[in-house]
Amino acid sequence: MSEKPVRLAYFVSHPIQYQAPLLRRIAADPSIELTVFFASDISLREHFDAGFNRRIAWDVDLLGGYQHEFLPAIGDRSRLSLFRPFNYGVVQRLIRGRFDAVWCHSYVRLPHLTALIAGRLLGKKVFLRDEASVISSNSTGLRRLIKVFFHQTMRLVLNGILTIGTRNREYYASIGFRQDQLFRMPYAVDNDWFAERIADAAKKREAFREELGLEPGRPIILFASKLQPRKRAQDLIRAFQKIVDDPAAGRPYLLIAGDGELRDELENLAADAPANSIHFLGFRTQAELPPLYDVCDVFVLPSNTEPWGLVTNEAMNAGRAIIATTEVGSARDLVRDGENGFIIEPGDIDALADHLLTLCSDRHLCSRMGHKSLEIIENWDFTADIAGLHEALRVHFGDRIPKTK
Repeated sequence: MSEKPVRLAYFVSHPIQYQAPLLRRIAADPSIELTVFFASDISLREHFDAGFNRRIAWDVDLLGGYQHEFLPAIGDRSRLSLFRPFNYGVVQRLIRGRFDAVWCHSYVRLPHLTALIAGRLLGKKVFLRDEASVISSNSTGLRRLIKVFFHQTMRLVLNGILTIGTRNREYYASIGFRQDQLFRMPYAVDNDWFAERIADAAKKREAFREELGLEPGRPIILFASKLQPRKRAQDLIRAFQKIVDDPAAGRPYLLIAGDGELRDELENLAADAPANSIHFLGFRTQAELPPLYDVCDVFVLPSNTEPWGLVTNEAMNAGRAIIATTEVGSARDLVRDGENGFIIEPGDIDALADHLLTLCSDRHLCSRMGHKSLEIIENWDFTADIAGLHEALRVHFGDRIPKTK
């Protein structure tokens, strides 16, 4: 391998808890010299999150272990949109940094668009990673036309797409990107981090159940996400209400971790269930989630629109059975129907209730599916991400990037 590393500029909206450990891994790679450019620092302080409908603060290290810079901006840094914050200085940084390649996460920010186009004009190799998919492109009318036109135009700019999963890959193939332009860089979480904390949580499981007011032996169903219309927590509550009084279900609990605009509406809906059977736990930080994944038996993500859904990865790291809909991007790659969980159509409350009853009444099946989840998620990790990034860069930089075994 050449001693000269590939100089890679990465542009992303703000420090993201899921990405920080991956960026540390890339920065530690001797074949890549990584610099990360952020548009905003909003995630470094307590801020209002519209999805959770409340102020939040993250409790994990977002900046340690990799070289980074916050792009200068005019005006408000506390909102994220195409023109907010209004960043500048992208072209100067690309020239000054003598970068070989540019990688952008998403394209719906002005500095990202600038970096993609300027990078290509400056002779850099340019890559995009985003969540576009057949699922997220079901919109009709002008918005869809604009999105497709943009992606078609980007074919003239981009050297490659770093695909997060099968749906994402299929979308870009469908609009004309060649297979040799598509590189697998799956949406993953820090499996090692979750495994360590889930193992620690398992030692304290009974105490945690007691803390939550949950009787021993009763099955636990978990939902962990924002309480927004598209997440369809209301479908899960209705399905739960169909089985909660069935003796075969074993008097299950439903835990709802998260907050959002539907909180009051969902609590009113849950009032029809037996007392103390549905628990609203509120917003939980990433560090607070492992004990919940450990204590549950089944994890459910019933969204009617979900480009990926990293909570699926997290729950699988706890070895849990998964129920997800066909509109959850991660279900295509991570949920094998009948093996480590079940896949249903969004809004099919009867099917959801049937699968919940099956898993609550057969704890051995639940356990077998959980073991299968662990087997599947083991190889959906940051090692696969590094391998995909290496593959994309090797096409253009040859032996400066090592072959991944």
